[in-house]
Amino acid sequence: MTLQQFLLILRARWMIALLAFALTVAATVTVSLLMAKQYTASAAVVLDVRSPDPVSGLMLQGMMAPGYMATQVDIINSDRVAQAVVKNLRMESSPAVQAQWQEATQGKGLLRDWLAAALQKNLDVKPSRESNVININYTGADPQFAAAIANAFAQAYMDVNLDLRVAPARQFAAFFEEQTKTARGRLEAAQQALSDYQQTNGITSADERMDFETAKLNETSSQLTGVQAMTTDSQSKRQNSKSDTVAEVMQSPLINGLKADIARLEAKITETSGNLGKNHPQIQRSEAELATLKAQLDAETRKITASIDTTYQVGKQREAQLQGALAAQKARVLELNKQRDELNVLRRDIESAQRAFEIVSQRASQTNIESQTNQTNIAVLNPASPPPDPSKPRVLINVLVSVFLGTLLGVGLALLLELMNRRVRSTEDLVEALELPVLGAISSASGMFKRTALGARA
Repeated sequence: MTLQQFLLILRARWMIALLAFALTVAATVTVSLLMAKQYTASAAVVLDVRSPDPVSGLMLQGMMAPGYMATQVDIINSDRVAQAVVKNLRMESSPAVQAQWQEATQGKGLLRDWLAAALQKNLDVKPSRESNVININYTGADPQFAAAIANAFAQAYMDVNLDLRVAPARQFAAFFEEQTKTARGRLEAAQQALSDYQQTNGITSADERMDFETAKLNETSSQLTGVQAMTTDSQSKRQNSKSDTVAEVMQSPLINGLKADIARLEAKITETSGNLGKNHPQIQRSEAELATLKAQLDAETRKITASIDTTYQVGKQREAQLQGALAAQKARVLELNKQRDELNVLRRDIESAQRAFEIVSQRASQTNIESQTNQTNIAVLNPASPPPDPSKPRVLINVLVSVFLGTLLGVGLALLLELMNRRVRSTEDLVEALELPVLGAISSASGMFKRTALGARA
């Protein structure tokens, strides 16, 4: 169909198209004027997603996620928020509402759920594209009621959002409180075990006691080493066959004096024996004196030898005593080392229990503070106010839409009637219908009469 054919059809059936257009516009205007007026109140809330958590001081990464705003919109549209609105406004206590619920549901289900579903039908939540602002729109027949419901949804959303953050913190707080009690019990048990062990073994200061006993062990070992050296020296002197070569004998002034007197007296006897003879009284007196000196020398030598033997015996006894004392001291030091190791283990248990208690206690304090917080990252940017003008029906928009739809309906109806009863209105219609070439076209007589009349007037 060409444009000329289309225009010819409209010219032929313009009354039908105009009638359809007029009926459509008239019906739209009538319905728009008869429709009950609806008022839309809007409350805007803003979400602060960049400020750190006021308790922990950390940035919550979940707030920066792309789906965070969509999640908040879903929360506002949730049944929990709607039920909170019903509860906050005490709508369940209204007799009129209860009567409507009885009539609509015959008493089936819960009144709060029915009211929440009814409120959700007129709720429209729209997040801003380039900001963190969410618009909560509610449409109702009463502007005051619409504004109250929009503000109630904003407040309920803030309460539910805060509860969603605080509820897990409360659970964690209870959990960490139990863990704190358990950790405190372990710490007290470890401290009690250390105290009992110290009292049982009489330990006041393990390090000082250990140092004293170690020094005593070293001193005993040094004494034993000295006594063993003395005993070995005494034993070597005892085993020497020549007692006069012993150092004590050779270094004794008395023995050296006796030896000098004996040597001098022997030289005198040798000198005088050649002149006086062996039987001379002087020679005999000198020999008697020499014998006395030798007897004294032998007696002194035996005394020194006996003293060496006595020193050896005493040294052996002292060595045995020191060896026993050293063995006992070693056992004592080993026992103290064992006690010190036990003390170190008990102290490490206390340190470990202390660290665990501090960590759990700190976490419990933080979760306890988080569970008691009443702050949220949501604030009301613009509270809803009663709208002065109704949002529905939009008469002007409806009329404009009806003009467009009426035009389409009129044109469509004209074309439909034309297709149902096809007429020849141009040469193109004739060619399409007969499928024969057109040899010529004769203008209508009315057109000829008009041209003739115009020529006559001229």
